[in-house]
Amino acid sequence: MRIFEFIRPADPRAAIAAAAQSKTAQQGADVRFMGGGTTLIDLMKLNVETPARILDINRLPFDKIEDRSDGGLMIGATVRNSDLAYHAKVQRDYSVLSQAILQGASAQIRNMATVGGNLLQRTRCVYFRDTAMPCNKREPGTGCPAITGHNRTLAILGTSEQCIATNPSDMCVAMAALDATILINGQAGSRAVAFGDFHVLPGKTPHRETVLEPGDLITHVTLPPPIPGSKQLYLKLRDRASYEFALASAAIVLTIAGGKITRARIALGGVGTKPWRSPEAEAALIGKAANEATFRQAAEAALRNAKAQSENGFKIELAKRCLTHALRTAAAG
Repeated sequence: MRIFEFIRPADPRAAIAAAAQSKTAQQGADVRFMGGGTTLIDLMKLNVETPARILDINRLPFDKIEDRSDGGLMIGATVRNSDLAYHAKVQRDYSVLSQAILQGASAQIRNMATVGGNLLQRTRCVYFRDTAMPCNKREPGTGCPAITGHNRTLAILGTSEQCIATNPSDMCVAMAALDATILINGQAGSRAVAFGDFHVLPGKTPHRETVLEPGDLITHVTLPPPIPGSKQLYLKLRDRASYEFALASAAIVLTIAGGKITRARIALGGVGTKPWRSPEAEAALIGKAANEATFRQAAEAALRNAKAQSENGFKIELAKRCLTHALRTAAAG
């Protein structure tokens, strides 16, 4: 590991000014913000991340969960994942988020990991994490050996010829289904980014994962007011029951009246290059009877554009069954 400078900025303006000196906020940034460090320190040990400066933002005032005047929720970027998962209002009104967080990582990691850090969680693709191997995400233009190599756990939605790495976050899948918004402060001021616009598809630039620019600091995530009577569920399918990333997962937020689905928000995990919101599945559900045939049609729609690689073709049917079962369970709840 290289020697780096460790700084604890006293206020957000100082943190933003220091980070703005970096050439990028994407892969290869020489200045990084740190909350819990559960991803960053891991990647530094592997020499995948080699920042010259680390800005510890834990002194900044972003560690609160607060009610909004519209009935929604304001979540600070340095709120620990465990605190968010066990927050009374989250468990009552945004239960899909609590369920998703508690199915991720381990209790020890959830106690350290922050909301802002989880938004920026990096792929577990073995080629990205091994600096002896080429990787377009880590070093643009070197190639993507995963496409013809070991790709069992990698993405089938949103891929490109440059990258098929999977986004690993559980929390982000639930936030996508909840229509969250990310608040960012930067050199140009403050802005709000819809959750679906924050992560970007790999395309020809897989090293760029989010819309962040140098100096941009995530300060909060907001959730809209809860939908009365909504049925929520997070279902995660994985190789083992603990401390494992999803092969396929589904976050469901449904409203049903008179046996018909009046509102649906669907997001998938373990299968996309970003947290995968599925408007196709939602369109297949709204106005339809809440029954098995409708649920399977929605699953077929969600995976219609899936592209399998040599080892992960099983994920297409697995994701369909995951979504179908999640819809069935949520509707019955």
